Amino acid sequence: MKKLFCFLIVPLFFSTIQAQTTAEIPVENPLTVLQSNIDTPSQDYDVADLPWYARRFKVTAGAFFPVNNTQIQVGTNNGNHGTEIDLENDLGFSKSSSSFMGTFDWRISRRSRLGFEFFALDRSSSKTLEKQIDFGEHTYNINTRVTAMFDVQIARIAYGYAFLSKPKYEAGLLIGTHVLFADLGLRVDANQTSLEYRDSFNFTAPLPDIGVWGEFVLAKRWGLYVNANYLAIKIDNIDGRIVSYNLAVSYNVYQNLSLTAGYTGLNFKVDAVKERLNGYLKWGYNGPTITAVYTFGKHVKLYKH
Repeated sequence: MKKLFCFLIVPLFFSTIQAQTTAEIPVENPLTVLQSNIDTPSQDYDVADLPWYARRFKVTAGAFFPVNNTQIQVGTNNGNHGTEIDLENDLGFSKSSSSFMGTFDWRISRRSRLGFEFFALDRSSSKTLEKQIDFGEHTYNINTRVTAMFDVQIARIAYGYAFLSKPKYEAGLLIGTHVLFADLGLRVDANQTSLEYRDSFNFTAPLPDIGVWGEFVLAKRWGLYVNANYLAIKIDNIDGRIVSYNLAVSYNVYQNLSLTAGYTGLNFKVDAVKERLNGYLKWGYNGPTITAVYTFGKHVKLYKH
């Protein structure tokens, strides 16, 4: 009887273990799951479903609609300080304007990136003066009809390093230089038979800056980029200060192509000394941007840990 009992218990014990083991195996193919785990390490983030994000290269081009507030003062080195002029109020410049802007970004590695920017704005106006203006080496009297111009190009190069680099967000520091190419001019026609006289003041001001930046994935097709920069410095005969900021929301339209709507602001304060002349420029602008963004190249590998 005892032998018969053992004979019945042993097969039942092994059948129970086998049933339990079988129940623990998922219905789906375990070989597929195992192969998937081997091919995709847990620490890697697959960004194949975000074709616009974390690409090696990015090109941006679009329009900028700034609202300007500009003050200038150009005197001579012999003691004439010149009149402080508000371009919008005193010379009739429009506060609102439009311009082209473009950028190129290169992601050197997971944490390092290099960016290039360019912005140009040419403005002009004509007005009958309501106050006397000393500009450069001439005096422009009340009721004189004058034509003024203010052309500027801004180029920037910046290096960014990501202290935080996660699959859906990155943040870090920026160090770069804005280079301002400015040309200010004022002229008057005495009458139809005499020669006109004019004054102009142009300079190139390299203005280094440091700042912070952040880039975030909001959803599969939505992204957010922000940055802010500041620095005050004196280089040779250029004394300048710069404050800038940018906020942009992007929407992925198709594969590597996205559209971006943003808001950008920049404030300069520059004192420049040249032969015979010295000038002061305080220029601030801010406004919306609309751009198209195209990304290409391989994805940069990002990690969860």
